[in-house]
Amino acid sequence: MLEVRDIHTYYGKSHILQGVDMNLKEGEIVCLLGRNGVGKSTTLKSIMGLVKPRQGSIRFRDEEITGLEPFEIARRGVGYVPEDRRIFRSLTVHENLLMGIKETKGHGGRNGWTVEAIYEKFPRLRERKDSKGGHLSGGEQQMLTIARTLTGNPSLILVDEPTEGLAPLIVRDVIDMLAEVRQGGVTVLMVEQNFKAAIKIADRFYIMGKGHIVFEGDTQALLAAEDVRKNYLEV
Repeated sequence: MLEVRDIHTYYGKSHILQGVDMNLKEGEIVCLLGRNGVGKSTTLKSIMGLVKPRQGSIRFRDEEITGLEPFEIARRGVGYVPEDRRIFRSLTVHENLLMGIKETKGHGGRNGWTVEAIYEKFPRLRERKDSKGGHLSGGEQQMLTIARTLTGNPSLILVDEPTEGLAPLIVRDVIDMLAEVRQGGVTVLMVEQNFKAAIKIADRFYIMGKGHIVFEGDTQALLAAEDVRKNYLEV
């Protein structure tokens, strides 16, 4: 579904991504792990077109999307869940969900991620449908921003640090939500620092060092790679 080959991304003269390679198959949840500041979020932003790689190739469903504008990539079926959530705090949950609806070439959920389908899958959002975004808890805001992305019916979503700052019980709710998203036919690429949360849900893992990938493998391979975890994940 997604192929990233040798991308190099800069902020000014700072060389942030230094030859990143990764791929996703349809129906997977793939997690990009690593410490702060190594380029994980920049990888998602490069795929989404929010920053433009100076070198390399990004292909989505066999189409080159490198250099396209974010709205063009979104219309092809890629959704983006930013780390800072970006909900509309003065709008209700229902109004936020309506704002996410767009035409896409994605194949989204099996029956389409309508607002009603969101409420059926995630009843907590139905309970809060008339509440303003600014009155939601952190976990509810995270659920809302994922759900709002789904109303655009993407076939792939990029999720940046979905569990950051959340209490353990709420982390479980968000992880369960992402599992439901995958069951609904959407492929997921998530950036995460919470190793224990990620390992409960991801099929495969990439670990990023400073600007490049240092590990790729499934859960068993990651658990066996003690040196990699110690050098690139543990504080």
